Amino acid sequence: MAYPSDEVVITAVRAVAVRAPIETHVRTSFGIMRDRPAVFVEVEDDSGNRGLGEIWCNFPSVGAEHRARLVLETAGPLLQQLSPLPVGEVFARLMDKLHVLAIQSGEWGPLRQVCAGLDIACHDLAARRAGLPLYAYLDGQASGSVGAYASGIGPEAPAEVAARELARGHESFKLKVGFGMETDRRSLDAIRGAIGDRRLMIDANQGWNLDQAILHGRHFADYRLDWLEEPLRADRPLEEWRALSEAMPIAIAAGENMNAPAEFEAAIASRLFRFLQPDAAKWGGLSGCLAVARAARAAGLTYCPHYLGGGIGLLASAHLLAAAGGEGLLEIDTNPNPLRDNLIAGLMPLSGGRVTLSERPGIGLSGDLDGIVARAA
Repeated sequence: MAYPSDEVVITAVRAVAVRAPIETHVRTSFGIMRDRPAVFVEVEDDSGNRGLGEIWCNFPSVGAEHRARLVLETAGPLLQQLSPLPVGEVFARLMDKLHVLAIQSGEWGPLRQVCAGLDIACHDLAARRAGLPLYAYLDGQASGSVGAYASGIGPEAPAEVAARELARGHESFKLKVGFGMETDRRSLDAIRGAIGDRRLMIDANQGWNLDQAILHGRHFADYRLDWLEEPLRADRPLEEWRALSEAMPIAIAAGENMNAPAEFEAAIASRLFRFLQPDAAKWGGLSGCLAVARAARAAGLTYCPHYLGGGIGLLASAHLLAAAGGEGLLEIDTNPNPLRDNLIAGLMPLSGGRVTLSERPGIGLSGDLDGIVARAA
């Protein structure tokens, strides 16, 4: 399917880092989030049209402010210099121009994330300008309904969280593991008891080596799991992923920490990853991730966007999944986050395990960046 070829002429770029305090910290196998950060960006074209984007900034804890400055001082001015350019080339063109800086600084991750957020914002602008919801702008035949799952469920109170999310309309759930066999089993027993036979996935957040992953995969098979996510470090060779796939019976999901087209191409060609999960706020933006999603689907794999941030990125991920089509599920974090919840209100109602997207132009949010920040807070 042809990608939209509209050009954007960006004349202004804004960015702001915001943080929301939380009472309960978010635990993973590699770190703890003690607040909820977000970097929101806004682009404006030569006709006054605006678009919103979001940049991944969860780790390290000081990362949000650094990424906002990268937008304002480096990537934003470059985007203006490159204009006009096709909306589908924003991420690739920015990263091409920043390649030497990324080598020199070693900051591949932050630069990719910043360019991804600007790519999202340019797509929101283009869709708003066209008067179309983003999913319809990307694919005129797409449906505005996508499957979803409750994510971010930790070992503290998995049964209680799952019961609450079940009442909210979720039918699929993902549990964080990697806290030791005893703790993980206790969590799995609790959540399986709460959700019955509904879909259940687990995420180890790169917490194991190959032997540990095989051991846990075999032990956890009885819990009827749809996938085991990132059991190994993302940069482990395909030979290790193949050994894991052959040694344990659970399907493997990965992709949020893959960082280049060649990595995704190799992952798809290997057919070791039943579920591919690029994060549009972390790599590729909408243009890069939609290409991966379509390639994954063509290979018979399932695209499920990874996402764990504020409301702008979640809305963009939902529209991206709708445009990609297929049986993938949208990741919706269950942990409190006003920077997400205050923005998505009314724009993606959940019922029966599915989200219905707004027909408003772009990702559905109106107003300028200052208004969005005030609404999120």
